[in-house]
Amino acid sequence: MLIALLRDAKDPNCLARSVRWYHHGVSRASLTKSSLRARRLLQTQAHATTDNVPFRKQLKDEAKQRKHVARGTVPVKAGIVDEQLAIWELTVGLEIHAQLNTDRKLFSDALTSINVQPNSHVALFDFALPGTQPIFQKGTVLPAIRAALALGCQIQRRSQFDRKHYFYADQPAGYQITQYYQPLATGGKIILNDFDGIAQEDGKSVEIEIQQVQIEQDTAKTLLQPPADAMLDFNRVSHPLVEIITKPQMHQPKTAAACVKKIQTLLQAVYAVTAGMELGGLRADVNVSVRRKTQPQSALGQRTEIKNLSTIKAVEDAIIAERNRQILVLESGGAIKGETRGWTLGASDTVKLRGKEGEVDYRYMPDPDLAPLLISDRLVAKISETLPHFPDQMVEELVQTLGLTRKDAKTLVELDDGRRLDYFDLVRSDFVALRSQVKGHSHVATTDEKEWSVIIANWVLHEMGGLLSSSETAFSADRVPSKDLAFIILMLVTERITGRTAKQLLAKKFYGDARDIESIIKEGNLGLEHLSEEEYMSTARELLDGHPAMVVQIKEKGQIGKLGFFMGQMMRKGEGKVVAQRAESTLKKLLGLTNQS
Repeated sequence: MLIALLRDAKDPNCLARSVRWYHHGVSRASLTKSSLRARRLLQTQAHATTDNVPFRKQLKDEAKQRKHVARGTVPVKAGIVDEQLAIWELTVGLEIHAQLNTDRKLFSDALTSINVQPNSHVALFDFALPGTQPIFQKGTVLPAIRAALALGCQIQRRSQFDRKHYFYADQPAGYQITQYYQPLATGGKIILNDFDGIAQEDGKSVEIEIQQVQIEQDTAKTLLQPPADAMLDFNRVSHPLVEIITKPQMHQPKTAAACVKKIQTLLQAVYAVTAGMELGGLRADVNVSVRRKTQPQSALGQRTEIKNLSTIKAVEDAIIAERNRQILVLESGGAIKGETRGWTLGASDTVKLRGKEGEVDYRYMPDPDLAPLLISDRLVAKISETLPHFPDQMVEELVQTLGLTRKDAKTLVELDDGRRLDYFDLVRSDFVALRSQVKGHSHVATTDEKEWSVIIANWVLHEMGGLLSSSETAFSADRVPSKDLAFIILMLVTERITGRTAKQLLAKKFYGDARDIESIIKEGNLGLEHLSEEEYMSTARELLDGHPAMVVQIKEKGQIGKLGFFMGQMMRKGEGKVVAQRAESTLKKLLGLTNQS
């Protein structure tokens, strides 16, 4: 200890710390490397020291840390910094469960509807009554094949059903019928691009392999009744599910969330599933592990599974929380245990649900009551021919053919299970039909398909979306008939009404005005009375002369954004008679900006 004191004497702060440890009879050498690392993790600032921390508190903190290490847990509130993330690699694999788009259950002729009276659509087999046997419903395999083909998988000509044994109240038979040894499909891949929302670290694109796609039955729905009771709705038992298992090839939480979202969009595009996450038709389990980047590539860390994540945000947040927890456990000298964990939206940590079962625990065995599932080449070819365009193809067509931005195109494809895109197509068709009836308005060209397609997309997405958000209602194509919206847009682009009036008309129809658009315009005197070119020039000159300083900023300093102020003033002074495009062109002409867009 004397040697340590002499060595530390060069630094007064170090000397003070050494004296304190010596005074309490504790050797600094007795501190393990793991406990030193643990104490550093608990510091809230990178360069904080223990000078101002009471010795008693240090002892308590270390005791708590040893307890967490012994349990294999560390509180996530200690936080993770970039320096720690730089030395650890996250690995994520997904298991996505989606309810197939079928009328009947997988092994009984009961209806699959779940939004009805609890326990009203249940067959005897769904209750697992003694003597009942599964009867495979052939129609359930069709949407499963569509899902597998959409993911680029190879359909196996022979697959079989297996029993996965475990006891839980929502599984009355004591086992789940699934496909383990010979699944419906294998292989396949999904390509995620930067515009799909992947992490920047993954560059422009990343390819995720699909390990297998299998058919299985769903469990009952558990309805918790606090404080200690639970009720079971067996309507969901044996609802056909498709389970999609990816290989563990994702290394960023954001990319994993983007993968779930894209798979959901794909399944909806080929009509394989009933609903997405927002309606409970799709759930995701994530397998999470971390390892030091210095470890061999083949040595993945011990994984944990987080079950039943029901939103895209939950997928990303749960992965972040579990990654942080595992890093803190390992850096504190602990070990990760294979277990199933849960996540609550808004929580800062995952929670242990139970120990993770392995293959031996599940006692997989072929189901003796079900024959192998044989699928012909002819059936696969027929389904392949009838598949609709995939989302990426639809987005590309909207961008290249109709001139939409990629963001708007993706939003149209993904919103409302594709119903917003269908509505967009209807409005476009109605616009084309109505356009031929309006002649003689040259201010805005209506012959350019890209020009008016972009305008229609803006109204379908943003103007309609604003009303849906403010009223907190779900989208419905019946709310504003497509022909009405097409007519409003046509009146706008042919300068028969202003943009402000167009928004008023849309709002009236949205909130239930039964009158036709022309009647609303006529009765409300909302038609546009065109100003002459001289009136536009006179109004613009008056405004520019009244704000000489802003004119200088626009002309000499290039602050083009201030042009919006003058446009707004012109619209107000015009009292509904000013067309925004003509106001802008007039201002630019007077300011000498005619060559600038």
